Amino acid sequence: MTRYTNKTEVKIVPQNGKRTQKPFSEKRKGWFYFNISLRVLHALLLVGVSFLIIGTALFAGIGAGYFAYLVEDTPTPTKADLQKSLGDISETSKLTYADNQEIATIRSDLMRTTVKSDQISDLIKKAIISTEDEYFYQHNGVVPKAVVRALLSEAIGFGGGGGSTLTQQLVKQQVLTSETTFKRKANEILLAMEVEKFFSKDEIVTLYLNVSPFGRNNKGQNIAGVQEAAKGIFGKDAKDVNLAQAAFIAGLPQSPIIYSPYDNTGKIKENLSAGLERKDFVLFSMYRNHEISKKEYEEAKKYDLKKDFIKQQEVSASADHGYLYYTVLGKAQSILAKQMATEDKLSTEEYNKEENQQKYLERAQNELVNGGYTVKSTIDKSIYDAMQKAVDDYGYLLDTYNGSPEVGNILMDNRTGKVLGFVGGRDFAENQNNHAFDTKRPAGSSIKPMLVYGPAIDQGLIGTETRISDYPTTWQGGKNSGDDIVNATNKGSKTFQTVREALNESTNIPAYHVYQDLQKNTSADFAYENYLKKMNYTNYPEWSYESAPLGPMDVSTLEQTNGFQTLANGGVYQEGYFIESITDNQGNVVYKHEEKPVQVYSKATASIMNNLMRSVLDAQITTPFKSAVNSLNWDLAKADWIGKTGSSDYYKDSWLVVSTPSITLSSWAGFDDQTIKNDQNAGQRTGTYLANLANRIYMANPDVFGIDQKFTLDNSVHKEKVSKFTGTLPGRATNNNRTFQTPQDTVTSYWAKDNVPEASFKFGIGGTNANYLDYWNKANRSTSTSRSQNN
Repeated sequence: MTRYTNKTEVKIVPQNGKRTQKPFSEKRKGWFYFNISLRVLHALLLVGVSFLIIGTALFAGIGAGYFAYLVEDTPTPTKADLQKSLGDISETSKLTYADNQEIATIRSDLMRTTVKSDQISDLIKKAIISTEDEYFYQHNGVVPKAVVRALLSEAIGFGGGGGSTLTQQLVKQQVLTSETTFKRKANEILLAMEVEKFFSKDEIVTLYLNVSPFGRNNKGQNIAGVQEAAKGIFGKDAKDVNLAQAAFIAGLPQSPIIYSPYDNTGKIKENLSAGLERKDFVLFSMYRNHEISKKEYEEAKKYDLKKDFIKQQEVSASADHGYLYYTVLGKAQSILAKQMATEDKLSTEEYNKEENQQKYLERAQNELVNGGYTVKSTIDKSIYDAMQKAVDDYGYLLDTYNGSPEVGNILMDNRTGKVLGFVGGRDFAENQNNHAFDTKRPAGSSIKPMLVYGPAIDQGLIGTETRISDYPTTWQGGKNSGDDIVNATNKGSKTFQTVREALNESTNIPAYHVYQDLQKNTSADFAYENYLKKMNYTNYPEWSYESAPLGPMDVSTLEQTNGFQTLANGGVYQEGYFIESITDNQGNVVYKHEEKPVQVYSKATASIMNNLMRSVLDAQITTPFKSAVNSLNWDLAKADWIGKTGSSDYYKDSWLVVSTPSITLSSWAGFDDQTIKNDQNAGQRTGTYLANLANRIYMANPDVFGIDQKFTLDNSVHKEKVSKFTGTLPGRATNNNRTFQTPQDTVTSYWAKDNVPEASFKFGIGGTNANYLDYWNKANRSTSTSRSQNN
């Protein structure tokens, strides 16, 4: 008889009435442990499987319940509903004037031609499926594992993203918004499965190819639908493309603008690598999915596709899509794009990358086209219409023997920065460049109030009667070192001008000396960092250059309007804007302009500059604006007008910006072809044109000019009696043991700071010892002559 214990095998054998024990063999001992371990693992596996089944069931139950919760208010669509939604390209958003009158309905500017399935090459269908949805013919609208991966990516940043089938992408484009929420994703899944119930696979891919955006065509137009892509890129129908062309087209929907071979003018891009690399990826996807052979793949990859891109072609402008439509729409698109980027936690630096910016601008465009938004502008309809009528009737006043220059005008409310009206150009049908907001040209002397005299007064460097050298001088550095600095009509008047005289005559040499002195007392970029930058002027570091006070830097009409608005508004900058609000189709305000005033110049400085610029218009040395207004409208002439002119080399650009205490009205005129010169009468023509424009605005809305308001000197302004001859306090000065007495005549000088200098031999800004001695001697000779005549 045998029995087993856990350690030994015991045999009971009668032997002298005793029992004996024999140890286990090693082999039997091993099998014993193996059997025990196997049973334990089996038990643990059963427990684990049980928990997994229970957990999965629980998770599935919770997931199903949550999914049901997310889609509970989503009505189950019929085939007719889906047919309408999936093919819907209706106009649902609108742009309005400030008084809510409609400017236009926002249409998609996509050129779209719908074609039937048999008019689309099978190569394009295979290419788009291989690239965007390789399981297209196996799934019922969604790929579960891909959805899980996408949800994990959304929730915890793990899983790699992706997950949308062609059907889901179609639903997202045409039925839902592009917001990234679980609710939208759940609705997308539900509707995708509904689409699969009602439509065949071929119908779905055909719908997708008819509604998806494909970038731009050779006219610079945005295009949607595979037929427009084939026609606008290769000049052939969608059914006739070859393999390489089909692959290129199929690669476009992922990022249409980036991969498009054309820019927004229809010109072929210099760098086509992004689109061509995408084409190669599509070809590889087709080869990987066994849609094409290796030979076909290699031949198509080597194919020279660049030769097939059709050349640029001009397009005629749409009658109802003018400067106003595109300006307001473009700004609204930019606002929504930045909001979307912010919601996605993109930094400003990341957003400013071209690929990111284009992606969000595309999303914003789609939202505006299909989202039922109302974009309310600040534009006053009566003022805007009057300005368009004025440029039509009086634009000829700008014409010269070289042709008809373009023009850009803006009317801005000083207190708020609202753009009340503008002129983008002479004729949108002929020239779509918006010269009010998009064109940048040299500022010329129109920059002097903001860059030179404003900061110098603000820092207590000069007063209104400070004397500045207008003696001949030369550039000290750069490629023009040693060359004469010239005024508009001379190389220097060989005297010391007052600040008021220098502004009235718009002389360059005095402005140069003031700017050099300002930089010497501060830093090279002081004026930009402390003044222009606060008013959102761009093009740094050019503002620190020696030539900066003469205005060679490019500025937009908007920038200049805003600079003068700041001075007219007591030194407070209010960013110019023309979008008041954006509301969604439920009436929710998704954007509202918020004022962010910045005190750029002190109140004293601003009021002094306004006083000086009143003299500019009253003197009428550089512009006939004041007399032209008076001849047109006596009431309008009673407004307290201030302003400044400016012109670039050879008068290629002509500027005039004027203000009343209520508004600022700007004008730039010039040729888009910057090689075309103008003549010295360009400023006269600009002044006459702007007077007529102002008069037309007055007839539409006289109250906007604030004719009963006046610019006054702020109480903080220091009013000092100074020598008319030196601009300093009266008294004696010595030089080389010679004493000079300032003449008796005095004048009131306005200072922003109590910083009036004492009498001295070198009393002014700029100039050499020889210049000062010449000036003193002239005064003495004049005094001697006067005395002899009196005797």
